[in-house]
Amino acid sequence: MKGKNLAGTRSARRRQAAGLLLVVPLLLVLSLAGCRQEHKAAAPAVPVVEVVRVAQRDVPLYREWVGVLDGSVNAVIRPQVSGYLLRQQYREGDLVRKGQVLFEIDPRTFQAAVNQARAALDQAKGDLARQEAMALTARADLARVRPLAAKNAVSKKDLDDAIGRELATRAGVEAARAGVAVAVANLDKAELDLGFTRITSPVDGIAGIAKTQLGNLVGPSMQEELTSVSTVDPIKVYINASEQEYLHFRTFGADRVRAMALTLLLADGSVYAHEGRFALADRQVDPTTGTLKLGALFPNPDRMLRPGLYGRIRAQIEERQGALLIPQRAVTEVQGRTLVAVVGANSTVEVRPVQVGERIGGDWLIERGLAAGEQVVVEGVQKVRPGMTVTAKPYAPTPPAGAAPAAPQADKG
Repeated sequence: MKGKNLAGTRSARRRQAAGLLLVVPLLLVLSLAGCRQEHKAAAPAVPVVEVVRVAQRDVPLYREWVGVLDGSVNAVIRPQVSGYLLRQQYREGDLVRKGQVLFEIDPRTFQAAVNQARAALDQAKGDLARQEAMALTARADLARVRPLAAKNAVSKKDLDDAIGRELATRAGVEAARAGVAVAVANLDKAELDLGFTRITSPVDGIAGIAKTQLGNLVGPSMQEELTSVSTVDPIKVYINASEQEYLHFRTFGADRVRAMALTLLLADGSVYAHEGRFALADRQVDPTTGTLKLGALFPNPDRMLRPGLYGRIRAQIEERQGALLIPQRAVTEVQGRTLVAVVGANSTVEVRPVQVGERIGGDWLIERGLAAGEQVVVEGVQKVRPGMTVTAKPYAPTPPAGAAPAAPQADKG
């Protein structure tokens, strides 16, 4: 009995083992089939990109230059006579008027020179009067002697003496007149020097900081000026234009260049309230920089602008009709080539070289390579390759940081 049970157990175990041998290959086959189906289902997804259409519109083209501000007139104030500086008659940095006294030099020495010159003039005039009286007498004597000499009533020597006296007194008068002229000139010089002790501004403008101290001995030979005065209304702005820009301006004609409205952008980013105009061009191109200095004038009625400030001058040089524009984000530079990704009508990507021109705000002006209405990729450029099929949707620019979110649209239903 026990032998029969053992035999049955062995038989059952053999049947289980055989069943397992059949099930395992079946599971392997089913597993491999499932893997093939999953592999077929995991096809690559079509990338989604954001696109814009190439815009076409008329746009103004601008040029900008860095400029430095300067007075339209910069008068250097120097003494014209030597003496001790006695007074400063202006407040530094204030507006002064033409003829306003800025400094005074001790005038006493010069006043004494004027007094001496006046006395010398009076003496010269007295000498002239005396010489004229002597000449009058000599002419009268000669007038009496000549008729007598003709009648042999006087000797020839008396006639010669009378002629000599008349000639001598005539020469004396001329010398006395020259002496008066010299005395007048000396007085004029002395009075002029006395006037130079009051140092005045030759122009209306802003007076600078004094560069010497009261009590110092000053004179024409001193190396440093006393101060300077700058006329700042209008104020001058100098820029350096390239040769190409200058030659381009020449094609416009002088009248158009002078009428060109100029905008001044200050260092803090603000736009100056008044427009300017070009006023001058230097006589030659700077050989070291290859640029030509141009000067523009800007009204400065409140004298806010001062010499030495820096700014940028912007000028509209032309208006491009029917310009093609795309966002700057759509343009990629690769090994010196400028490329854009164009999505065609069949949603296939074409990578195309383009030639860009000016920057217009956040856009590039396209000179060559695109046509109006074509779609270019703005977001997702890094995901596309030539010939790839993509799903295109309109580009949605990211609002700048801090911008208020758009208000929700009201339900019109």
